[in-house]
Amino acid sequence: MTTTISPAKSVKAPIPPAIWFVLATGAINAIGFGIVIPVTPKLVAELGQTDIAGAVAIGGWLSFTYAITQFIFSPIVGNLSDRFGRRPVLLLSMLGFCLDFIILALAPSLAWVFAVRLLAGVFGASNGPAQSVIADVTAPEDRARMFGLMGASFGIGFILGPMLGSVLSQFGYRVPFFAAAGLIGATFIYGLFALPETLKPENRRPFDWKRANPLGALLQARALPGVWRLAAVLLIWQTATLVYPMIWPYFTMGRYGWSEGMVGVSLALVGMAMVVGQAIILPRAMKRLGGANAAALGIGVTALNMLAYAAATQGWMAFLLMPLMSMQAFVQPNLNAMMSERADATNQGEVQGFAASIMAIGSLIAPLIFNPLQSYTTTGSAGFVFHGSAMLLAALLALACLPLMRGITPRAAT
Repeated sequence: MTTTISPAKSVKAPIPPAIWFVLATGAINAIGFGIVIPVTPKLVAELGQTDIAGAVAIGGWLSFTYAITQFIFSPIVGNLSDRFGRRPVLLLSMLGFCLDFIILALAPSLAWVFAVRLLAGVFGASNGPAQSVIADVTAPEDRARMFGLMGASFGIGFILGPMLGSVLSQFGYRVPFFAAAGLIGATFIYGLFALPETLKPENRRPFDWKRANPLGALLQARALPGVWRLAAVLLIWQTATLVYPMIWPYFTMGRYGWSEGMVGVSLALVGMAMVVGQAIILPRAMKRLGGANAAALGIGVTALNMLAYAAATQGWMAFLLMPLMSMQAFVQPNLNAMMSERADATNQGEVQGFAASIMAIGSLIAPLIFNPLQSYTTTGSAGFVFHGSAMLLAALLALACLPLMRGITPRAAT
């Protein structure tokens, strides 16, 4: 296995102000998303006039709707950020998400929810520009650490968000959606004053529709050394790990009989594990193992953890397994850093948009395999009931990433 991250001095590098903003807004946005997770199954069940087992299939199609627009718009948004800068793209995204949650809170039917998910996918395509901020202001050898801190900020948000959502759900299933809108709206106002532009004028390039579409992004990335193997790992890994946000509330409510409050507590503990993994354990693992080795270790342990969840029949068993989820934090930051190394100062947004588009393909695949499988094996349609089916499939997918990791070599950014 090769090493991609090496210098110990990079771990002590100061965090630029622009990244502090990205970290702060990442945490706030994650709180907004986390608030609604415990109540989404009940809202879907209510509007779809079904039970939790039936709602899991509808939830899968909602996720698919969100992902298809992300797949289409991630290259567009990434290229727009290379042309006009990161600041306008990120601010527009925040405003769009605020409106998205307001409409969800007022949605009278599932048709409204699906329509809003389409719009949310457009605004959610800003993940590439957010990661490009990191690439704009940090040295290549320090990017994995910064991507890890970005993931940790999301983890902090997921500690607070589900717990807050569980409390607010006592006042009605729609109240958490209003709270999420308020938080993200406050983030937008904060960004108007605190978000600096990180893309220098000399590094901007003209917008080109031939590159700003999924097919064009794939063809453009073809020329970057090693990017296809990285893209394959990103695709499979994204698909596998999406089992958690897509299945967890349905899985735990169905297998363990957990309430919304218990789901919120479990997600908070998962968030704590991710924060510890990304902010504390990851830098040390990178120093000792290197980026690629650390990512491979995280993949292997996460796959075993998924297998254990598939077999766990009691709620206390699930809680015992949660600390191991910190190892998942080893993977995404290093993959993002290795992808960033293959871009230069003029096309970071494009490459991160390409990576986001690849991940969106995983987001398209995941609800088409996990949610129908979970529904099939829990509603009695299969002739038996097995709540761990989606976790088992996710574990097999994660294990498939390991052979691909062996062929990834380091490359310094130009």
